[in-house]
Amino acid sequence: MAEVPEAIGAEVHDGGEAVPLAPRARLWPALGAVYRAQLSRARVARIPLLFVATFQSLGIMVLMRGVVDDGAEARAVVAGSSVLVVAFVALNLLAQYFGQLRAGGGLDHYATLPVPAASVVLGAAAAYASFTVPGVVVTAVAGSVLFQLPLGGLWVLAAVVPLAGAALAGLGAALGLLAPRPELATLGGQLGMSAALLLGVLPAGGLPLVVQWARDLLPSTYGVEAFARTFEPHPDWARVVTDLGVCAAVGVLSLAVATRAYRWAATR
Repeated sequence: MAEVPEAIGAEVHDGGEAVPLAPRARLWPALGAVYRAQLSRARVARIPLLFVATFQSLGIMVLMRGVVDDGAEARAVVAGSSVLVVAFVALNLLAQYFGQLRAGGGLDHYATLPVPAASVVLGAAAAYASFTVPGVVVTAVAGSVLFQLPLGGLWVLAAVVPLAGAALAGLGAALGLLAPRPELATLGGQLGMSAALLLGVLPAGGLPLVVQWARDLLPSTYGVEAFARTFEPHPDWARVVTDLGVCAAVGVLSLAVATRAYRWAATR
C-alpha cells in the first residue's frame, strides 16, 4: 500500500513538506459522520446476515432445549445465544470488513480525510454493533419463552449489547487490520465467533477446567454472565455490575488497540 502523509488531510509538495488541506475534525462530530455513513452503507448488505445470526442463535436454543436442564443451564444457553448475535456481527463481520478495506486500498481514502483515526474505528464499530440490537432482543425474548425464564431482567440488555459489542468490535477490527490478507481476517473472525459459540453458549459448569480458564479470557462471556444472572430469582446485582465493568474495560482496551492497528495499517 502506498505510503500516505503522516498528517491526516495533508498534501506533500515536492519539497517534502506536509501542507494541511483542511483543519482536523473533532472526534465526536467526525465519529457521528462516520457512524451515519457506515450505517447507511451496511444497512442493505448486512441485514440479511443479521437474519442469519438471529436464526442461528434461535436454532441453537431449540436444539439445546431437549438437552439442558432448567435453572442455571437454561439461563446460560439463553444468555449465550443472545450475546452470540453480537459476536457474529461485531466480531466476525467487522473483521471481514476491515480486512477487505485494507486489502482493497480503502484505508487510503480514510487516511486522507481530516478525521481522527479513532473516529473511523469507533464509528464503524458502533454501526455494526447497532445491527445486533433487534436480533439480540428477538433471541432473548424467544429464549425466555422457550425455557420459561422471567422477562423482567431483559432491560439489562441495554448495557450488555453496547459493552459486549464494544469489546468484540474492537477485537474484530484489530483482527481485520492486522491480518496480512483478507482471507486470514475472515478466518480470525470465524474462529472468534466459534469461540464465542462454544465458550459462551455451553454451560460453564460442565466444561473442563482448562476450557473454563479460556472462557474467562473471552470478553463476551462477561456479558453472558451478567445477562444470565438477571434470570435468577434474586439476582446478585453487584456481580452483574462487576461483569459489565469488565466488559467496559476490555472494550476500551480493544478499541484502543484497534485504533493503533488502524494507524499502523494506514501507513503500510
